[in-house]
Amino acid sequence: MPKPDIEPRQSLSGRAALMMCAKTLAFAFSFALPILLVRWLNQTQFGIYKQVFLFVNTSYALLPLGVGMSAFYFLPRQRECRHQIVFNIVIFYTFASAILCLVLFARPMLLATLLNSPELTKFAPLVACVIASWVCSSSLEMIAIANQELRVATVFVIGAQLTKSIFLLAAAATLTTVESLLYAAMAQGILQSIVFFIYLRSRFGEFWRGFEWRAMRNQLAYALPFGLASVIFRTLGELDNYFVSHRFGPAVYAIYAVGCFELPLLGLLSESISSVTIPRVSELQSVGDRDRIVYLIFSMIRKLSMIMLPIYAFLLVMGRDFITILFTAQYVSAWPIFAINLTLIPLMIITCAYDPVMRAYAEHRYFLLKLRCALVALFSISLWFVLPHFGLIGAVMTMVGVNVIDRFVIAAKVKRILYLTGRDVSLLKGFGKVVLSTIAAGVITILARNFIWQTRPLVAFLICGSVFSTAYVVVLLLTGAVTADERHMLNRQLFSVLRGGSSRRANAIAEASDAY
Repeated sequence: MPKPDIEPRQSLSGRAALMMCAKTLAFAFSFALPILLVRWLNQTQFGIYKQVFLFVNTSYALLPLGVGMSAFYFLPRQRECRHQIVFNIVIFYTFASAILCLVLFARPMLLATLLNSPELTKFAPLVACVIASWVCSSSLEMIAIANQELRVATVFVIGAQLTKSIFLLAAAATLTTVESLLYAAMAQGILQSIVFFIYLRSRFGEFWRGFEWRAMRNQLAYALPFGLASVIFRTLGELDNYFVSHRFGPAVYAIYAVGCFELPLLGLLSESISSVTIPRVSELQSVGDRDRIVYLIFSMIRKLSMIMLPIYAFLLVMGRDFITILFTAQYVSAWPIFAINLTLIPLMIITCAYDPVMRAYAEHRYFLLKLRCALVALFSISLWFVLPHFGLIGAVMTMVGVNVIDRFVIAAKVKRILYLTGRDVSLLKGFGKVVLSTIAAGVITILARNFIWQTRPLVAFLICGSVFSTAYVVVLLLTGAVTADERHMLNRQLFSVLRGGSSRRANAIAEASDAY
């Protein structure tokens, strides 16, 4: 298939790279918190901290029901109703968070009962306030991106994580209590809500005027099926945490939480790519350009695999050292859980590929809802049976197994939606070379680790990281997995870096980035 001409004026790779840079900085600000807390708190206290913020983060992700993502669909299509679209999002987020706040204030024991930790009862009102302040302003980044203000969104991403990290780290360093962390989180949420209102007022004027129920109904009709599917998708990733916490309590849950540690950088990468791919695929679908969509998705798969597969292989080899370095030897028993949980990394590639397509082809949105309802039922029943017999390992294996089913069933659905053929799949011809390069680098790293088996974990991790990276890049180049255009892009970026001109470097990257 010839390479379609995709958005030559501004490459999608360049836009994704900008968001990735922003979120990488945000990651750097926030990564230190759990690493420090695991050293400042005992295992039970750390487990309580993980329980509290498990509930906060779950609520933060689920309460919006994906309504904020509707901005990507409606703002490009209905520019004359921009203020109404934004106001609908604000109304829904406020209403959803208010309901949960009322529940937690009325029944503070609910949190303790859910997570099997009586200490959580006293934190329920604070948890409610944190959730409300975070949720109400959580659509800030999405609205800015949908409004074609990528640089503004970049500032918001970095600023939000920077302030959150400063507030939480200050609380952790001075008081080192779960209560102080909740107060800090609430203060940051209030600050972000103020910034959110100022931004909306400056871009959309008096956006709260002229509410129309029909517009709200249309927006919810589009968003809620995806939102409910996202709720269930999140459940597939977190239900095991609630089962383990409820059955074993905070101390054992601390081990499981460390084992299920998500690599934030990979999540940031997938979010950055999705935030720019979803609007682009939606735009192409609206004009019926199926070939461009296929090229876009397959190019993204190949490029993502070049990043995610080597990370997966390296951590599979060096995971025990990785856990020891980050969380101390006290949590080394979490290593088998971590190794199984790493399977979610290659599955993330499939998620990034199908999500833009399923959102653009809105007529198929109920398929996700039906599939994930069935999978949640299967997941719940499986956990109820597996946990008493196989413990923590059984829980994480069940979670990964259900996620594997989810990804492959949806991938098969996308194949039918796009009418993919063998001619289209030829766009993935470089994928096998990436797999080969990853396996070769992994084998070489295993040999290197066995050779230095008595070395301290940090030193071994650094040495093996250098060995793996070198072997992977060499094999990748020898097999021809990197295209001539991509080599040219890398050479130009390297040349710009060596010259040290920040503005020239940014221009070179923007010009040389190969469009997805």
